[in-house]
Amino acid sequence: MNEPVISIRNVTKTFGAVTAVNDVSFDIRPNEFFALLGPSGCGKTTLLRMIAGFTNPSAGQILIDGQDMVGVPPNRRPVNMVFQSYAVFPHMSVEKNVAYGLKVVGTPAAETARRVDNALGRVGLADLRTRMPDQLSGGQRQRVALARALVKQPKVLLLDEPLSALDAKLREQMQLELSRLQQDVGVTFIIVTHDQDEALSMADRIAVMQEGNVDQIAEPGALYEKPANRFVADFIGKVNLFDGAVSGTQAGKLIVETAALGKVLLNHDGVAEQQVCLAIRPEKIRISKTMPDAQGQITMRGRITDWAYYGDSSHMFVQTEKATRLGVVIQNDTRDAVDALNIGDDVHLSWSPDDMLVLNN
Repeated sequence: MNEPVISIRNVTKTFGAVTAVNDVSFDIRPNEFFALLGPSGCGKTTLLRMIAGFTNPSAGQILIDGQDMVGVPPNRRPVNMVFQSYAVFPHMSVEKNVAYGLKVVGTPAAETARRVDNALGRVGLADLRTRMPDQLSGGQRQRVALARALVKQPKVLLLDEPLSALDAKLREQMQLELSRLQQDVGVTFIIVTHDQDEALSMADRIAVMQEGNVDQIAEPGALYEKPANRFVADFIGKVNLFDGAVSGTQAGKLIVETAALGKVLLNHDGVAEQQVCLAIRPEKIRISKTMPDAQGQITMRGRITDWAYYGDSSHMFVQTEKATRLGVVIQNDTRDAVDALNIGDDVHLSWSPDDMLVLNN
């Protein structure tokens, strides 16, 4: 296996009495698109800034390509950073913006021209090289910032919330472009984001952080379908949670007692604490006005109280007989699907026990 391009070893960062990053350790692979994901204040940006060299760890090591980065200034590290604001020079053309970093370090003119041409081609801006930043769209300015970072041929590209200033449609487009670009250039990308959809759609692996700790590192599918704990399940996508207590096992399954569901038997291959929560994703719940064929299913009855229409899907909330409010997602896969259910309808909910997760708190 390839050696990691970055190794984070027992890294801690404190600011006075506040611990921003708490004894974090993990490796990032060569040519990987890696995401640091979490809510505001979780430590993800602090960790990125320590990799970049703008902030020093209070304890631990950061190795890039096997070299300890202690005492190595940002401009001597084999990394480059794209900031949230892009920081494009407004008085320089696209071409001059991209060439700026090479000229600062004295790269010969011929080499600068070759590398600028290559970088502009990679981000699809070759035909816009003479334009000024105020003549560009937000997405184009973002690509200028990417080209300026890539032209210096870093081993690692650091991206700090690079899409947060874009509108929703352009943001989705740029997510695809960033993924394609990362595959084309073969450079390790590390992105900081608080947007779950952004991380899920782009990253090869995601580290979910809270309060300075890394709760789980996994591929997007594993993170969504097999979260490590309650926080990860609740932060990644939408989920319904039920508090419960483990009362034993039966036929190889865990017995969990809950107020909303009563006693349920569930598969669980990990170690469960006494107090747990059960999780079911809203798209895995079936909803109907009529009693379903519910053999072997978990069932509930309730009434639709709220509804949100998103075009391809509808998200509704059902108040159940046990005073539990559940979210349900249905796909609008026919033109009349949206008219099938309405606020105030009495409905039946059902789902497979195999789709439920047993999570430690």
